[in-house]
Amino acid sequence: MGKVFERIDDELRAWVEAQPLFFVATAPLAADGLVNCSPRGLDSLRVLGEQEIAWLDLTGSGAETIAHLKENGRIVVMLCAFEGLPRIVRFHGRGEVHELGSPDYEALAPQFPDLPGARAVIRVRVARIGDSCGYAVPRMDLVEPRDVLERWAEQRGPEGLEAYRQERNMRSLDGLPAWSGEEAAD
Repeated sequence: MGKVFERIDDELRAWVEAQPLFFVATAPLAADGLVNCSPRGLDSLRVLGEQEIAWLDLTGSGAETIAHLKENGRIVVMLCAFEGLPRIVRFHGRGEVHELGSPDYEALAPQFPDLPGARAVIRVRVARIGDSCGYAVPRMDLVEPRDVLERWAEQRGPEGLEAYRQERNMRSLDGLPAWSGEEAAD
């Protein structure tokens, strides 16, 4: 039976920090808009407090999460145990985008690894924390993290990444505004 937590305690924090993969789901307000679910990794998730988590968002092929959060803030972050006891934890809340160059980004960034291609820190103020059994989630072994995104970002360099974001991350698939630019302000 699922359990609802009042806060992220030490046990839950340790479990969250041990997971190598998490999923982020957002949606636009439009009924015909595209729901987005994205996998994340590279040791980019942090517990900031009893009801607050954040992750370092990296430049990628799209910017759906950023666009949806800017439009309405709704988000769920899900983690699954792929080894050990079965477990799924979901953090429902309101997300904020702190783009590269903004004061909040600069304040939060030191808590994360220095990864090439970082474009934002996404902070989530958690309203509900729930777990469920995870009995149907398969057991899997982590072979190693992939470094493809890091190598891609390093090859592009800062100017190439900004050009890529200007070309590919300005709007969501539904046309919502996403990336604001290097000199973002909160």
